[in-house]
Amino acid sequence: MGGFWNDKKKFRIWLFQGTFCATGGTIVSGAMAERAKLKGFAIFTIVMTVLIYPAVVYWTWSGRGFLNYKDENGKAVSVFGPPFLDFAGSGVVHMVGGVAAFFGALIVGPRKGRFNEEEAGEFDAHSIPFCVLGTFILFFGWYGFNPGSTLQMHTKEDGYAAGLVAVNTTLAPCVAGLLVFFLRAKVVPPRLLDVGGFCN
Repeated sequence: MGGFWNDKKKFRIWLFQGTFCATGGTIVSGAMAERAKLKGFAIFTIVMTVLIYPAVVYWTWSGRGFLNYKDENGKAVSVFGPPFLDFAGSGVVHMVGGVAAFFGALIVGPRKGRFNEEEAGEFDAHSIPFCVLGTFILFFGWYGFNPGSTLQMHTKEDGYAAGLVAVNTTLAPCVAGLLVFFLRAKVVPPRLLDVGGFCN
């Protein structure tokens, strides 16, 4: 943590990046729920957060990685041409967490009885009110996480940017939820009003 006492802004960035890193680990936990022992999951998470996530963050957010760096003219580029751009971890965090979750689920396999006709009902949601409450809690957290990713609010432009992020944070999940709700009600069998699908 060299240089932190000389530049106190580094503490803020360290905490923010630590939160993003932990979020990547929580994405994996949902994919492997109830099928991995704590020890195995802990090892998986440590490898992901100590080795994989920092490497991907360096490639994308450091300004020196192969996906986003400055050429000799000072222009941001990548080895593929345009630079990789990401805001609030939408690409980096969810890509790392999602790929790790995919391989974790592939390793542990499906829940026992998940695809048996006789046991299919056991996997229905147990408490829709808790599902909705959890969605509201997560939604509320996004308003700190996403507009807070501007990392500063010193100028009007910073405030406008954070406001735009808050609007996108509101509209994107609402539109996605309504689309899923409509598709589950009118298109996808068994054509029911699916509050759990809306929340998901």
